[in-house]
Amino acid sequence: MGPLSGLVVADFSRILAGPYATMLLADLGAQVIKVESPGGDDTRTWMPPVRDGVSTYYLGINRNKKSIALDLKDPGDLDVAQRLARRADVLIENFRPAGLKRFGLDYETVAAANERIIYASISGFGTGKGAGYPGYDLMVQAISGLMSLTGDPDGSPYRAGISVFDVMAGMHANIGILAALHHRDEHGIGQHVEVNLLSSALSALVNHSSGYVAGGTVPFRMGNAHPSLSPYEPLPTADGELIVIAGNDGQFRKLCQVLDLPDLPSDPRFARNQDRTANRDVLLPMLVERLTKRTKDEWFRDLLAAGVPCAPINTVDGGFALAEELGLDPVVTVGDVPGVRNPITFSGTPADYELPPPGLDEHGEEIRAWLSES
Repeated sequence: MGPLSGLVVADFSRILAGPYATMLLADLGAQVIKVESPGGDDTRTWMPPVRDGVSTYYLGINRNKKSIALDLKDPGDLDVAQRLARRADVLIENFRPAGLKRFGLDYETVAAANERIIYASISGFGTGKGAGYPGYDLMVQAISGLMSLTGDPDGSPYRAGISVFDVMAGMHANIGILAALHHRDEHGIGQHVEVNLLSSALSALVNHSSGYVAGGTVPFRMGNAHPSLSPYEPLPTADGELIVIAGNDGQFRKLCQVLDLPDLPSDPRFARNQDRTANRDVLLPMLVERLTKRTKDEWFRDLLAAGVPCAPINTVDGGFALAEELGLDPVVTVGDVPGVRNPITFSGTPADYELPPPGLDEHGEEIRAWLSES
């Protein structure tokens, strides 16, 4: 009985942003019905890696859902889809803008028959002049400016290692859905929630966005350095790099104590963060000269004990290992499929994990029978 228990979500989305959003809702108790074409969600074929012949990409974002395969060009299947839309509390779709209109599954048509519907649309570039643009995360990373900020200053722009704006758009969609559900509870009527990847991206650029719109500054690639903090980057030790962070003057003083550089915090070149940032080319070699005397694990232990943020640069397995060590229990197994635990903890209505990612049309007969009852 999660916090969203009782909600019916009609999931007409595919690939990543929508399915990630609906999986999070399903973990919290919503009944999510995944509507797929007869060919299935594209991510079913995105491999390797695989587990028992199934794409792990698909497995990672589709647990706790029931699948029904519907060909919207078939009158019988279309009738099932329309009945589902009338029955649902929430409908999520990421077709191209107006792509569902010819099937009578657009917001206006659905809302006319179900005024309480929360209808969430996720697009790449909105419903105006960008409606015809395909909504791929890599396109948005390039167009938004993120890639111009990622990579070596003297090298090529790089994309983020994940489809970061798909994930953020999915979370933004969920924020909108939950807000609209609260409004419906107060006023009894649903509404259309719209999210697009480019707007999510510009919001997610945070300090860089603000630096441009409020300060007129166009940021540039700095590798792993930070434009407003120093040190805030990987620094070499005797056996590899260690992320070292001095987010404020107090942390810098503690860093200098551990490195046995007691005079640096009183040096006017380094006394305040803005001074350290302006003089980073002088400061960093002083820090590196000490750091290279010992191993990264030794510094990690001593710096953390002193209250200085720092971190080894792990591969993904190392991240999971640390989460296990810290008691975060990052992995849950549903059926025989391991997945990543929902990141939200509730004191009274915890996330639940009942259904493994469904096979294509695994629940089609069950869902058709349920819909025929109304």
